[in-house]
Amino acid sequence: MKQLIEFLPIILFFVIYQMDGSTIDIMGWSHTVDGIYSATQALMASTVLMLPVLWLVAGELEKRVLWTAAAVLVFGGATLFFRNELFIQWKPTVFNWGMAGAFALSQYWGSQNLLERLMGSQLQVPRRIWRRICWVWVLHFSVVGAMNLFVAYRFSEATWVAYKLWSGFAFTLFIMIVTVAMMGPWLKSQTPGGEEGAP
Repeated sequence: MKQLIEFLPIILFFVIYQMDGSTIDIMGWSHTVDGIYSATQALMASTVLMLPVLWLVAGELEKRVLWTAAAVLVFGGATLFFRNELFIQWKPTVFNWGMAGAFALSQYWGSQNLLERLMGSQLQVPRRIWRRICWVWVLHFSVVGAMNLFVAYRFSEATWVAYKLWSGFAFTLFIMIVTVAMMGPWLKSQTPGGEEGAP
C-alpha cells in the first residue's frame, strides 16, 4: 500500500505528460496542458499531498520520502522557473547518486549501515551480510542514476518520461528480489518451522 502511494506522483506525472495540448476544465477553471511543465507541476503538487497520506497510512514519514519530496520541489521548481526540463530530468540521478553516497558512507560511520538501521530491527541477519547487501544497494543506486542520464541525453523527452515511470517499478522490484535472495537462508530460519542457525 505504502509503495503504491509513493508511486502515485510518478504515475500522475506520466498521465499529465501524455495529455500535452489538451484542455482540462474543472468547475469553471481551465488549463491547457503544457507538456513536461504541467507534468512537473502535477508531480510537485501530488508529492506534497502524498506526505500526509503516507503519514496516516504508515504512522511516520521515512527520511528517504522527505528527501525525495525535497528533491522534487527543488528540481521541479527550477524546471518551472527557468523553463528548462533538464532540471527535472537530473533529479532522479542526483537523488540516486546521493543515496549511493549515503549508503556507502554508512558502511564506515556508526555501528550499523543504513540498510541495517532500516531493517535490522525486524530481521536477524549477520553483520557481514548486511554489509554485502548494502554494497549491492550502493551499486544499484549508482547504476540507476547513470541510466537516467543516459536515457535523458540519448533519447527523446517522451521516451525519458515513459522510462521514468516504468524504470521506477522495474528497478524497485529488482532490488527487492535481489535483497530477499541474499537474505534467503536467514529469512527461512526465522519463519515458523524454519531451522535455526542458518549459515
